[in-house]
Amino acid sequence: MRTGRPKQPLTLTEEERDRLQSLTHRARSQALLARRARVVLACAEGLDNKAVARKLRVSLGMVGKWRSRFLEARLEGLYDEPRPGAPRKVSDAQVENVIVQTLESTPRGETHWSTRGLAKATGLSRMTISRIWQAFGLQPHRSETFKLSPDPQLIEKVRDIVGLYMNPPDHALVLCVDEKSQIQALDRTQPLLPLRPGQVERGTHDYKRHGTTSLFAALELKTSRVIAQLHRRHRSREFREFLDVIEAQVPPELDVHLIVDNYGTHKTASIRKWFARRPRFHVHFTPTYGSWINLVERWFAELTNKRIRRGVFRSVKELETAIREYITVHNENPKPFVWTRTADQILASIARYAQRAVVAPSS
Repeated sequence: MRTGRPKQPLTLTEEERDRLQSLTHRARSQALLARRARVVLACAEGLDNKAVARKLRVSLGMVGKWRSRFLEARLEGLYDEPRPGAPRKVSDAQVENVIVQTLESTPRGETHWSTRGLAKATGLSRMTISRIWQAFGLQPHRSETFKLSPDPQLIEKVRDIVGLYMNPPDHALVLCVDEKSQIQALDRTQPLLPLRPGQVERGTHDYKRHGTTSLFAALELKTSRVIAQLHRRHRSREFREFLDVIEAQVPPELDVHLIVDNYGTHKTASIRKWFARRPRFHVHFTPTYGSWINLVERWFAELTNKRIRRGVFRSVKELETAIREYITVHNENPKPFVWTRTADQILASIARYAQRAVVAPSS
């Protein structure tokens, strides 16, 4: 019987065997590499190439190739060698030029570069500009807004309010209080075209105004339950009435910590007297231009997105009924908002913005 040319024995170290066993489990992500690892493991069992080919149902040539590659370069021999491919058409200098022009210049008569405009200026293709921008995270077409608070007590107020969020006091209730004023009752000029398969809901861009209302809301920190009241006007008189509603709904044995912004109606003489007569109420003012730190603003966003923005209201009464219904449904199964950023993280972020604003060019 012909036994063929004798093969060099293939032996594995424990580390190589473990590594090969691991590679065999990559049948989905690296199928070719997994098959090569199985070939080497079978060869290490003492089988000849024909037996390995039959066992794994692969060609004899493949077994011989990867046995030889492994004996020559061990594990590194199982990986594909780099292929030459097409030469680069865009040099590092050209990439740098695109980045510098994007960051440090603007096209004549415009505020920012477009892919077509920069492609024309640099002689590169629009897709090349797009790929360079994507690789370096550049988005000249986008812009965001910010405003640094000039409040001299910014640090103290941030630490105070975030401290309430992260470590609320015992035997007390933390309420985030604010007003969503001038909510408009808007009716579309033509009926909505409803959602259907293959077609999103459509409505006219114009609308009819039917008046406004103002929503006073207090979001309970621990439960996210909302105490609310609607008024047609937005004065300290209405705010005082809302404080009476809060007082009536909070058990008398609990202290109350109110987080409010710096709106004038929160600081009138009548409001100060109201708080002075009720020592269990403690007021925490947000920093100037810092209403974003008040959690009730997050709930206002939910109300707007889920009930108001796409609603159709033919009167203020319809609008107020819809808002009350939303609050009732919310309070049946409230889900608390979780504040995650510490005061140090917020202040560090503000410091970075301030530093960038100082060093940024004025034009």
